[in-house]
Amino acid sequence: MTNPATKRIYLCGPIMDCSEHEGKTWRQAAKERLAGKFVVLDPMRRNFRDREIDSANEIVEFDLQDVRDADIILVNYSKASIGTSMEVFYASHDLGKFVIAFSPYSYEDMSPWMVRYCTKVLPDLDAALAYIERHF
Repeated sequence: MTNPATKRIYLCGPIMDCSEHEGKTWRQAAKERLAGKFVVLDPMRRNFRDREIDSANEIVEFDLQDVRDADIILVNYSKASIGTSMEVFYASHDLGKFVIAFSPYSYEDMSPWMVRYCTKVLPDLDAALAYIERHF
């Protein structure tokens, strides 16, 4: 059996249309809880704030590389995000990755695309992390 600490988790969720606090808070909580259990790939480790236009191709390619490198995708689906949606589709449809989302939305209020391409949707970060800890 594979050692869970060798499994990689990509932290997928809105960045551009969020405050720095919104983008970092949930990721920091996830990193703290998963520390020593998984390798966590946080796209915010690269700082492109205020340089998004000059660095658009780099941002996308770095994020796609993280998705390719990950075994599991953890998604914050708290608001609509083009980048998040693209990463989820790529991870699930193209790469067959396990995609675990957490969202305050009911299924009726979710995009059918997110429901279709997320393997599992849970109500909050704590439930998503518990699911990961239990199954991986």
